[in-house]
Amino acid sequence: MARFFMAGLVLMLVTLCANAQTTTIKVWPDGPPGAKLDPNYREETRMDQAGKPRVVRVTDPTLLVYLPPAEKANGSAVVVCPGGGYGVLAIDHEGYDIAAWLNEMGTAGIILKYRLPSDAIMQDKSVGPLQDAQEAIRIVRRRAAEWKLDPNRIGIMGFSAGGHLASTASTHFSEAVYTPTDATSARPDFSILLYPVISLQPPYYHGGSRNNLLGSEASQAQVERFSNDLQVTAQTPPAFLVHSADDTGVPAMNSILYFQALLKNKVPAEMHIYQTGGHGYGLAKGRATESGWPEACRSWLKTRGFVK
Repeated sequence: MARFFMAGLVLMLVTLCANAQTTTIKVWPDGPPGAKLDPNYREETRMDQAGKPRVVRVTDPTLLVYLPPAEKANGSAVVVCPGGGYGVLAIDHEGYDIAAWLNEMGTAGIILKYRLPSDAIMQDKSVGPLQDAQEAIRIVRRRAAEWKLDPNRIGIMGFSAGGHLASTASTHFSEAVYTPTDATSARPDFSILLYPVISLQPPYYHGGSRNNLLGSEASQAQVERFSNDLQVTAQTPPAFLVHSADDTGVPAMNSILYFQALLKNKVPAEMHIYQTGGHGYGLAKGRATESGWPEACRSWLKTRGFVK
């Protein structure tokens, strides 16, 4: 089964690469800030029980840049953060598939293969993923002219724990978690959040994501700092949220809390709570009503002027 899946994955990547300009960029050419060396800690791609690839132990984060064909390009870009509970990266259906979908609408799909929190390789694992996300936004903005992008139409997108990272990047963009090389803004212009982890507080938090990011003995101050519904301000970028009412892994109240905070701060937002879907469905092709989210998202992006 795994062999057939890998063959399909290779075919998908060949198709994606054939229809888009691709490149891989190191987020930190000189090494990540606050890094610790552990020779036994090396990146791997493993197969889960369903035969799907999961990236683990990322030490050298990269951007997988998929630019759309010139005749389709509309100048927008989205940094994509796959989910996986801050323990793995679901790089297939929450990474490659999403980049291909973005390219179809003329948007650059830029997959962030971010470091997963680990005391083995980070001095402060709670900010490691945020460092990668902030620098990813800055890199895309710095290279906007080269890639024929509008520096004011650069968004971030995340799934599950990747949605937590995307919402953290959207609410902590001005927080100095490392020393940047210039004054380029790390603020995303918009966010797209799919079944995101938002709150790290009871009763709606996802235990695995919280423990992987903060540890089992996190202080209340740390929990509140990374409960992103509590960090929304009027400067938080507009958001499009998707969740399912029957999600037992990450309750839909996570999206609802973030949406309510956006409304309170008069930040433009749209939310879709589908009756079914559960968790982790990516583009949701061939499924129930949740399969409508990609078109709804496309319409929202056009309405907001992020996709032209």
